[in-house]
Formats: sequence, C-alpha cells, structure tokens
Amino acid sequence: MIRAAALALAALGWAGQAAAETCSETRAEFRWPGGQARFAVEIADDEAERAQGLMFRQELPAGAGMLFIYDRPQGVAFWMKNTLIPLDMVFIGADGRVNGVHSDAVPGDLTQIPGPPDTLMVLEIRGGLARRLGLAEGAELRHPALDQAGALWPCG
Repeated sequence: MIRAAALALAALGWAGQAAAETCSETRAEFRWPGGQARFAVEIADDEAERAQGLMFRQELPAGAGMLFIYDRPQGVAFWMKNTLIPLDMVFIGADGRVNGVHSDAVPGDLTQIPGPPDTLMVLEIRGGLARRLGLAEGAELRHPALDQAGALWPCG
C-alpha cells in the first residue's frame, strides 16, 4: 500500500512537472500529424550571430540546432561558406508554421539557399535529420520568440 502510494505521488509529481513546463528560449518544439520533435537551440538573433551561424563547427548533436530569429518576416537566403557539416534548414513563418525545408545543404557550397518570402525564423539542424523525423512543411513550432497571440501552437 505504501509502495503504491509512493508510485502514485511520483507519477503525480512527474505529471505536474510536465504540465508546468513552459516554452524556453533554448528549446524549439515541433508538432505535426503523427510526430513531434524537440531541439536544444542556440539563438542567433542579431546580425553578427546570424552571420557567424554554425561556421567552423566540427559536429552538431542530433538533438541540437541553431535558431535564427529575425525582427520581422522577410525573404532570407543562406549559404554554406565555412560550414563544415551538412545541414537541414527549416524555414518558419510568423505564426510558427514550417513553410519550407532545405535538406542536406552541402558543406562549403557558396550557392544561395533562399527561403520563402515570409520567413521569421530558420532552424539549422544536422543534415538529413528533418527527413528522418518527418519534419516538413506544415509542422508547427512552439517557441517564446513567436508572437503568442498569432502562434498556431502558443506557449503555456
């Protein structure tokens, strides 16, 4: 009886912790029909950080990425100059909807990789990972940098 009560309290504590969990600047969460993913992210939200991006990195863990955040939705373009690892680029609109994915960008390639004209954020993750996870156009992002009033999947 005591063991069952202890297990029930532990489960309630875990459930309460999960329910109380809110959005975090350092976490990008995605959901789509039949799937979800969560990445620990570094934020690049000023010109210097966005220019540096993931250049010269030797590796990127599967559960990590860099989230580029712009002041307003706009057209963006990326290239792979001085980038040593293949990357997927997940383009995100102001409402948090994924509106484009560029898979397996080639390290060192100087070809411009344009995103949709209304891009507010771009998540760079390990090359090929978006396809393996099923992260594609239409998925929804939850992150505090989104305007929560217009977000498809708001925080809280």
